[in-house]
Amino acid sequence: MRQDINDNLELLGLINLEQDQNILDSIEIFASSISDKVAKLELELLLNGEYDHNNAIVEIHSGAGGTEACDWANMLYRMYTRWCDSHNYKVELLDYLEGDEAGIKRVSFLVKGANVYGFLKCERGVHRLVRLSPFDANNKRHTSFASVEVVPEVDNNIDIEIKDDDIKIDVYRSSGAGGQSVNTTDSAVRITHLPTKIVVTCQNERSQLKNKEKALSILKGKLKVLELEEQEKKLANLKGDFQNIEFGSQIRSYVMHPYSMVKDHRTLFQTSDVNKVLDGDIDMFIDAYLRS
Repeated sequence: MRQDINDNLELLGLINLEQDQNILDSIEIFASSISDKVAKLELELLLNGEYDHNNAIVEIHSGAGGTEACDWANMLYRMYTRWCDSHNYKVELLDYLEGDEAGIKRVSFLVKGANVYGFLKCERGVHRLVRLSPFDANNKRHTSFASVEVVPEVDNNIDIEIKDDDIKIDVYRSSGAGGQSVNTTDSAVRITHLPTKIVVTCQNERSQLKNKEKALSILKGKLKVLELEEQEKKLANLKGDFQNIEFGSQIRSYVMHPYSMVKDHRTLFQTSDVNKVLDGDIDMFIDAYLRS
């Protein structure tokens, strides 16, 4: 960027000698490119957390509301996968449970790429949808909720101790669709961490052992996030900052009726283009959260 700026300054020197529209056009193009690069660099410099540069594991759970909530969870799943595609991030499905009639009850997936956790950590919380329900014969307005949890992918050498007595391990048959989705053998693993009541499931790998290893890794990531959140709360209390940072707090509303608006309740950033956001364009919300 420094070299680009120096090149631009040389071009500006030429403009002082001769008025050339082509040179002026080149300067404007260079300046716009440099501005975009600076904005991107500023954002990356905000990713200074311990695990911001790690891959991320994203979990989506439908809230109360049956089919409507399951469909909303599926819409969020599509939103995040499209965001990943637009950034050339690789998505690996870990666990998937379909809804009874439509959508999904829960899904978890690993996102691989640079700074993924740093960008997606701001999505953690409850997401609210207001729309005219396609599942309601009377076409009434419905409000649906889904929770999103994001944890960094950590290796098994992380300094988190999990005692054998603290976990319960269940093995069951995969509930996935098979084929290229998830396998349908008796290799799916569910681990319950008894002290915190955290439940982790993994059914993507072919063997029970690999699913267990992946589930333990995810559990360690969740326990580490829990530890970091406790530190944040203590720091916030010392600062006198009593802003709610609980996982269960509602972070964003997506309103499709009677008006169009997506609003983040933490940064107050909003846009009227709901469809664009649901198509995966969430960078503006990530940017606003990190800069706040």
